[in-house]
Amino acid sequence: MFGSLLGKKKDTSSESQIKDRVIVEKIATMNLTDMRTYIKNRIKDFQVCETGTVEVMKRLTSKDETSSKLYINSDDMDSKKKKAFDLVLLIATSKKVSMALVEEIQKFIELYAAMIAEFDRAHKEIYASRLSDALNIVINNVNELSLLQNKMNVLGEK
Repeated sequence: MFGSLLGKKKDTSSESQIKDRVIVEKIATMNLTDMRTYIKNRIKDFQVCETGTVEVMKRLTSKDETSSKLYINSDDMDSKKKKAFDLVLLIATSKKVSMALVEEIQKFIELYAAMIAEFDRAHKEIYASRLSDALNIVINNVNELSLLQNKMNVLGEK
């Protein structure tokens, strides 16, 4: 109560934790189309953030607790697989990147390597190379952001 009068800052970490929790809960109920809409930033009152992109990737790579199945299975329709691969490519081109996102994309590629190769053979696609190129792009973007942050820290100290 008296913190504002004494010049103390409000605790913004609890606000960000609440916001992150809301993002996690909302993404947990999304399907592939909704996740794509979110990544394209077309959902009103729900802006894309680094936490959101990482949560989408976690959703694609995590196992369901009740059935212990991955989000995408080999017996799923090809359209679902294609949507998931395209979603990962879309996330990789996003500007909301972090090291956690790089790790999740690597995990996705490792988990679904056989499925990606099978899909490429069956449909004459090149998702394997496109996903590895996308991973390199994300790594480069993270490196550029860290270099920029280092420059900002140096300029801010002088």
